Amino acid sequence: MPNQREGATDDSPADLPCLEKLDSPTGSPPTASLSSLMELENCVSNMSLAHEIVVNRDFCFKPRNPSTDSLEGRVTEIVHRAFWDSLQEQLNSDPPNYSHAVLLLQEVKTMLQSLLLPAHVRLRSQLDEVLDMDLIRQEVDHGALDLHRLAEFVINTMASLCAPVRDPEVRALRDLKEPVELLREIFRVLGLMKTDMVNFTIQSLRPHLMQQAIQYERAKFQQILDKQPDSLDNTTAWLQAAASEVVSPCEAQSDSPGPDSRGPFSPTAVLNRAYIRLLHWDPQDQKYPETILMDRARLDALGQRLQMLVLEASVLLLTNAQCGRVVFSLQGFVGKLRQSITALLEGSHTREADLKGALLGIGEIVLQQMSEALATQGGAALPEESQDLLKGQISELWKHNNPVCVLIGERVQGFLQDTLRGGPAKRSPELPAPLGLLSAELVELGTAFGRIVHFNQTVFGPFYAPILRKLLFQPVGAEAGEDSR
Repeated sequence: MPNQREGATDDSPADLPCLEKLDSPTGSPPTASLSSLMELENCVSNMSLAHEIVVNRDFCFKPRNPSTDSLEGRVTEIVHRAFWDSLQEQLNSDPPNYSHAVLLLQEVKTMLQSLLLPAHVRLRSQLDEVLDMDLIRQEVDHGALDLHRLAEFVINTMASLCAPVRDPEVRALRDLKEPVELLREIFRVLGLMKTDMVNFTIQSLRPHLMQQAIQYERAKFQQILDKQPDSLDNTTAWLQAAASEVVSPCEAQSDSPGPDSRGPFSPTAVLNRAYIRLLHWDPQDQKYPETILMDRARLDALGQRLQMLVLEASVLLLTNAQCGRVVFSLQGFVGKLRQSITALLEGSHTREADLKGALLGIGEIVLQQMSEALATQGGAALPEESQDLLKGQISELWKHNNPVCVLIGERVQGFLQDTLRGGPAKRSPELPAPLGLLSAELVELGTAFGRIVHFNQTVFGPFYAPILRKLLFQPVGAEAGEDSR
């Protein structure tokens, strides 16, 4: 690594960040210099920002408004109030002190200039003429400064530059007469206009970024890998675990399994299995693959949605088995039941205790709605033994090895694997008849999952290839330096 120290010395800063892992073997890169760390951080930051712009169509910047109940919000409020109170005292003094006001006008000019486009030649000239800081300082020295005239020009300029959504706020500035309040509101609205300009720029650049995103992210990650050679350790372990899951069943079916029986297993199958494992990732496991970190929040959300769909499907399957097709096919019964299940399961994925409580409530709701449906049909009520059995079966769905959830999970996993293999993305998954009602949600989830996987595989495929080649095709016992191709 560039700029790295040869070793720890007595005069090395104790708080210098270190890229070296605590459990890394002897010979790992020594402590990196601060400049290397900053350069590495910039690479990661730029790559993450570009990735978010390309992948997240709704990505935009929003003004930061800390809550007034938070420490940050209280400190911000105190500091801002002290600043504007100080400005008020300066303007109320005799004679008025315009030193801070002139600095604010300079900042207003800079902010307006940042909003100008290259075609705004005339407006830029007017801005330099009216907000001529040398002239304004001379007016201050001679007591001839007219803040209201300058503020009116600023407001007119803002009105010509702002997005239509900001027109009401700009018009409201014309009703303010007190200089301090007017300046404060001008800065607030200018901040919103700068955010609008940034978001407009992002929207304009997105088509161009999408054309260059793959090569850009790949090049940035290569820079990170050059500076931090162990940046694929977690990715290697992730692919190795997926390879074990794919290879082990094949070896078990082999007539003569052995330590050297690794055959040409499909790298695509291993990679697809690895991607699906991300939907069931343990939140406590910090060794997340480095190449997927930028999509972790999206994959975690899809995993939580998948868990809720499996639970919902399991409840519907158990309910159908107990009440029969006649009740299950009643108009509105399944829709109402699904609404109740979804409402009770919402937010229950974070804690096991919450999930257990939600399932108990679902059992009660299912029995209640089932009894109402049977009464509507004039049928006999469900026997008490059957009610207790159904309620108990639903309450046990929280267990990881629950056979109903395992069955549904395998069916859904097969559907996702078909989606990743390029099968028909809009066909219904092969689920029992009552569960076909969830096919639309599963197709939506599979499409979103497939989009993330396809982009990631396109970007990082060259980094996965040598790892998979070594895992699947290199003979056991081969020397590390031998070319395995």
